[in-house]
Amino acid sequence: MVRPRLARIDLPDFGEPTSEPAFSRDFYKARIGRLKARMAAKRLDAVVLFADREHAANLVWATGVDPRFEEAILVVTPGRKPVLVLGNECYPYAETANGDFDRLLWQHLSLMGQPRDRSPNLGAILAEAGLETGMRIGIAGWKGYETDDGTFDPDWLETPHYLIEALKRFGPVTNAALLFMHPEDGLRVINEVEQLAAFEVAATRTSSAILRVIREAKPGMSEYEALRALRFEGYPLSVHVNFSAGPRARYGLPSPSFRTIERGDPIVLGVGMMGALNCRAGFMAKDAGDLPEDIGDYVERLVAPYFGAIAAWYGAIGIGVEGGTLYDAVMSRIGDPFFGISLNPGHLIHLDEWVHSPVKRGSRQRLASGMAIQCDVIPATGTKWFTTNIEDGIALADAAMREDFAKRFPEGWARIMARRAFMRDALGIDLRPEALPFSNMAGWLPPFWLDPSRAMTLR
Repeated sequence: MVRPRLARIDLPDFGEPTSEPAFSRDFYKARIGRLKARMAAKRLDAVVLFADREHAANLVWATGVDPRFEEAILVVTPGRKPVLVLGNECYPYAETANGDFDRLLWQHLSLMGQPRDRSPNLGAILAEAGLETGMRIGIAGWKGYETDDGTFDPDWLETPHYLIEALKRFGPVTNAALLFMHPEDGLRVINEVEQLAAFEVAATRTSSAILRVIREAKPGMSEYEALRALRFEGYPLSVHVNFSAGPRARYGLPSPSFRTIERGDPIVLGVGMMGALNCRAGFMAKDAGDLPEDIGDYVERLVAPYFGAIAAWYGAIGIGVEGGTLYDAVMSRIGDPFFGISLNPGHLIHLDEWVHSPVKRGSRQRLASGMAIQCDVIPATGTKWFTTNIEDGIALADAAMREDFAKRFPEGWARIMARRAFMRDALGIDLRPEALPFSNMAGWLPPFWLDPSRAMTLR
């Protein structure tokens, strides 16, 4: 077994997007057609989607509309166009989307204090949208309740009480989240080539933003000042930026502050845009001499075995691979309690950062073409050794999908091929042909941010 080591690595410029895929009206019609077919197979007469500003991925998938300020409700029934119920501000905004739907105004979805003078009761709105007495209704919000062995409770409903009560007047209501989020065949789990191309654009943006911060952040800057290097262009975020150095870094999720970054600080940065998230963690140090006392073996004890596990994860991922195989690839190397791996070592990603995960101990769920998967293995040592981290997106595509991607999105395909070559030649990470890395820092792990040209490799 080759032992990971630190080496001088020239990280190439893989390029930046100059365009992004556009989703047509016919594209959304096809999605609704697949949803209706899935409804029929599950013997559902209607599916209702509830979305708000944070939990909008199902609705965006179906319509192209991501609610701003308000909530939204989509009613899908056989034999007619879906009906999108919106508040005061999203009602006109929805005209910018390419989805194939009719609109109804229900002002109670609006912010408090806004006019509500043109809204009948919700029952009348739902009836106008196509619901009828006696229908079997599935409600899809943002998740459901499941046991540790994956048993899903269809009667556990997380969407607002007022909506559930209104729906129950038409018929029995069950949780339909798995239509979209099942870890093997959910409608948002198996993606079209257009959607994967859009995710690659998002991942290029997020990873490039993190690269800029790692290269430009210095001791003496405040956390806010360091994040000026992100240089966001307005692409919609999926999560708040998490960035902190010093004592708060151990928690991973805090937003930045005015705290001054000091030499020797632990530091972590995560950036998520709709379709991608990237993260790196390390120390604001030049080398081991800048580290806090007694952890001069940081690379040997934590970073090197972690990088070996990540390389094994990348080497194992492929179409038909069971989730348990990915789990074992990681945990056989860093399963010791010191590493503190408690969450799934990898999960599905979409417009939301985490859809579901087939990656768990003993999982027989198989990975498939069209999946977008997050390499996400988080050590939580709870010690002075802090953590190290790689979070990057990768997609699986069979030969036909790869050919389609290369033909229709040559700019993104060129970046993917260059990343694969870099991972192989510079890092010693061999990917299967179906594995498509989306990050501009795929596999790149610099433990010392004041010398990011030194990164981990198996070469």
